[in-house]
Amino acid sequence: MLRIISDFDGPIMDVSERYYQVYQFCLEQTRREDQSVRQMSKEEFWALKRSRVPERKIGMLSGLDEDQAQAFAALRRQTVHTMPYLVYDALAPGAVDALEKIQQAGVDLVVMTMRRQRELDYAFGRYDLERFFPQNRCYHLANDYVKTRDIDDKPLLMERAIAELPPASNVWMIGDTEADIIAAKNHGVKVIGVLCGIRDREQLKLYQPDAIVNNLGEAVDFVLSQPLTEELNIKNEKLKSL
Repeated sequence: MLRIISDFDGPIMDVSERYYQVYQFCLEQTRREDQSVRQMSKEEFWALKRSRVPERKIGMLSGLDEDQAQAFAALRRQTVHTMPYLVYDALAPGAVDALEKIQQAGVDLVVMTMRRQRELDYAFGRYDLERFFPQNRCYHLANDYVKTRDIDDKPLLMERAIAELPPASNVWMIGDTEADIIAAKNHGVKVIGVLCGIRDREQLKLYQPDAIVNNLGEAVDFVLSQPLTEELNIKNEKLKSL
């Protein structure tokens, strides 16, 4: 059986506008009333996020002093995953087409996300995504889960998924961060990094995924091409032995 495990934010949802709105809010809340700051463009801000520039440094580059930048970073952490800002998320271009292609191909599809259940349920309801992910194929955080670091929390989700899901002979993870790659590699799962999310190519390359592609659609095409190749190789080997 072929299984695809997909991250949610990045491959399926474009979260760039949410992050930018939170950046603007936190900058405005943190600056002094008489203080002049430099609000970055969305493109500049997102490029810094994708190259993993720390929040504190983003604050300082925007004109905050060091103490303010610390407060800016803390406020951002408290705010970025709150429900009022989830309205700024949008479907990643081509994501639904890719999910439909997976479904039509009869592939076992799993979503694995650092969202809490209520955050995932909100997006599912808003964008009619429940049709792709039965409840027993959804791996997310509980609403009361206390997050540590994604690189620690996501491997725990992968461990649980592998223990609970039916055995599959061919499993691929698709994600946009180092947490996705680490979770997959820790459990012997092949992994593809996508460039439509919150990490750029240089950051993904550091963690050596099996492939790096532009988006979920390209990742699905890549995965679906692999079993055919493997089967042909097996057939060729059998023919040679005759």
